[in-house]
Amino acid sequence: MTTTTAASVTLGTSGATLDDVLAVARHDARVVLADDVLETVGAVRRHVEALAEAETPTYGVSTGFGALADKHIPLESRAQLQKSLIRSHAAGMGPVVEREVVRALMFLRATTLASGRTGVRPVVVETFVAMLNAGITPAVREFGSLGCSGDLAPLSHVALALMGEGDVVGTDGELRPAGEALAEAGIEPVELREKEGLALVNGTEGMLGMLIMAMADLEELADTVDLTAAMSVEALLGTDRVFVPELHLPLRPHPGQARSADRMLKILAGSPIVASHREGDSRVQDAYSLRCAPQVAGGLRDTLAYVRTVAERELAATVDNPVVLDDGRVSSNGNFHGAPVAYVLDFLAIPVADVASMSERRTDRMLDPARSHGLPAFLVDDPGVDSGMMIAQYTQAGLVSDMKRLAVPASVDSIPSSAMQEDHVSMGWHAARKLRSAVENFRRVLAVELVAAARAIELRAPLQPAAATGAAVRVLRDAGVPGPGPDEYMAPQLAAAEQALRDGSVLAAVAEALAGVSAEAEPQDLAEESAGAEAEGH
Repeated sequence: MTTTTAASVTLGTSGATLDDVLAVARHDARVVLADDVLETVGAVRRHVEALAEAETPTYGVSTGFGALADKHIPLESRAQLQKSLIRSHAAGMGPVVEREVVRALMFLRATTLASGRTGVRPVVVETFVAMLNAGITPAVREFGSLGCSGDLAPLSHVALALMGEGDVVGTDGELRPAGEALAEAGIEPVELREKEGLALVNGTEGMLGMLIMAMADLEELADTVDLTAAMSVEALLGTDRVFVPELHLPLRPHPGQARSADRMLKILAGSPIVASHREGDSRVQDAYSLRCAPQVAGGLRDTLAYVRTVAERELAATVDNPVVLDDGRVSSNGNFHGAPVAYVLDFLAIPVADVASMSERRTDRMLDPARSHGLPAFLVDDPGVDSGMMIAQYTQAGLVSDMKRLAVPASVDSIPSSAMQEDHVSMGWHAARKLRSAVENFRRVLAVELVAAARAIELRAPLQPAAATGAAVRVLRDAGVPGPGPDEYMAPQLAAAEQALRDGSVLAAVAEALAGVSAEAEPQDLAEESAGAEAEGH
């Protein structure tokens, strides 16, 4: 197992945790090899070297690769074989991918190498870790992986840098030669030997790293959507009675739904706005985008729970081909196929798009005077002169439309490769890349709803919001997002709201406010109040 501190991650032979990946990828945690790693890796390497000297060919050790697996390679050509493998496979094109993606990919591959099942020498593991700790980020390109035989091109660009070749990205974001960066860090390039080139490139680490980071983002955004939905309920004079606990787990035992409903109820606790229309309201029921918010957001939560099990299993896996077994045998296998990871990357894109779509519907409802129950059209200050949030909703709708496109699965689009040897591939890397885009769009969609709901809540004055929703409004105002008033340059306001969601300041303020609200403060008798609300028709 590994242990994580604020500054370092200890990497042993038994793998890593999800938190370890995030610490290294996003927070530059230093990687420390456990005492047993080099000994274990060295012992396994001796098995590989014995096979390399044997007359019987062994795939990946003394043969070619892929469609050339039946070609025996003489001893004097094997070092060149490894170099050729990496140089030819480092064939990516397009923009350089994000630094955190490359660091996640590198750490996860280091985890596999440290397992002792890949047959590399200890120096390969040590150098890999040294590159991570020196902050050397190989230039990995957007296109090149089909998600089968591993993320071949992305991992090959990393292996190329390990050899002192190719490009890396400097701290200034500019490309520079890898050999130059290694020399500055005092790291000796690795001269690859039998099996090592293949061991460096044959894994699902790229797609897995992006999955782990998307999960972390979406768990936070699931909490965010409970907040923005609750703010919209308040802004639209909706009811909180549909979120009481007896309507959820006892009747429909989906844990995600129950959690979202519970959070929305607590966020709205003590709201004078909600209390103001509990009596005398002629509406029978709120629109689905308000009333069913926990059911939809809860579906995202439950999908995340399943995805976590897949990510944890993959994190515990040793993905390589061939792989060194406990008895020393080197065996070919198909564990590099990315299907299990590709599927869940695609699964997540579906509820993310749908939850975003519901958020956009709430925003549109707040801007429409025919449905907003007394709010000015587009939340303007001066109707006819100002346009308010009209075009912000256009932007939100455009983001949602893009997310629907991104929800189309990549994993069903296999394209055979390698002269039909690799005749079915997962497209997991592509699924991961589009999910990253969807997650970024999702945060922006919620930022628009947050700005609209905050403005609408303030337009309900002199009625005041709940403690938690009021705290969210204050964070926005402190971030420079103005309240109701004449039109101002809108794009910076939306960007400031997006940043307040990204940096966690909104959720932190809400959590602090909730901590100060007694669990019994609202309502004191849920059953009685719920029955009363039902009798009133709302």
